Amino acid sequence: MAGLKEIRKRISSVKSTKQITKAMKMVSAAKFRRAQTRILELRPYAEKMQTVLSNLAATVDTGHPLLEIRIKKKVEIIALTGDKGLCGAFNTNIMKAVIKTVKEKQSEDVEVSLSAIGKKGTDLVKRRGLPLRQSWTGLAGRISYLNAQEIAKDIIENYINETFDEVVLVYNEFKSALVQKVSVVRLLPLAKVVSEEPQEFSLPFAYEPSQQAIFDTMLPKNLEIQIFRALLESQASEEAARMTSMENATKAADDMIASLTLQYNKARQASITKELMDIVGGVEALKH
Repeated sequence: MAGLKEIRKRISSVKSTKQITKAMKMVSAAKFRRAQTRILELRPYAEKMQTVLSNLAATVDTGHPLLEIRIKKKVEIIALTGDKGLCGAFNTNIMKAVIKTVKEKQSEDVEVSLSAIGKKGTDLVKRRGLPLRQSWTGLAGRISYLNAQEIAKDIIENYINETFDEVVLVYNEFKSALVQKVSVVRLLPLAKVVSEEPQEFSLPFAYEPSQQAIFDTMLPKNLEIQIFRALLESQASEEAARMTSMENATKAADDMIASLTLQYNKARQASITKELMDIVGGVEALKH
């Protein structure tokens, strides 16, 4: 019976794990819906800001410090991960892309520094012995625009002071509940804003106080929006990945419970058969 007790304990343990993964899936599903709503609401705003900048670029002086392209001597790579695990390959894929980007930059004879957004990225950078310049943690579940402003302020100041000559952000872009794509984007220097051909039905913009003042103000604001968008993209991707991971774990627990139950029934049947054989053998022995 020791074997049966062991199987019963394993079944009980797997059932407990299943309850946890099922609850985590439900929590992640609720968080995912909120995160998905936020990123879908932000995207049109970010795209419209780019349209306004494109319109301004045709009429103002675009010699802004954030547009200045310098000889690359040092590159800053920012890894955007989560604070927690149990979300499949979400964090691992980011770090793989970061390591690949680091090697590419180093092959160009460029010095590389790293910053991390998220505890997992911070820990992985330290564990690999890579140079960590800055880190931001504890943002999971409560991302605000102030977080994007803080991060943007740090990299803008360091870029203008020529601490580094290029800034690259690595993050998970949200595509759907089942698909998240690792994206490597250049944050600084900002890409030259190219004026698009106006469409016949488009109306001219009215600017106050002046086009140049608005352009100079919106460029750093555009960087903040890019970072904020990446934070929300990453959050939606993380919750989607965790929801999928917990759903798979719950299904795996169901399969394991079914397998263990079958194993238990077979062992129990074998035990009953053995006891019956012992009884039959004892009865036959008494007859003689």
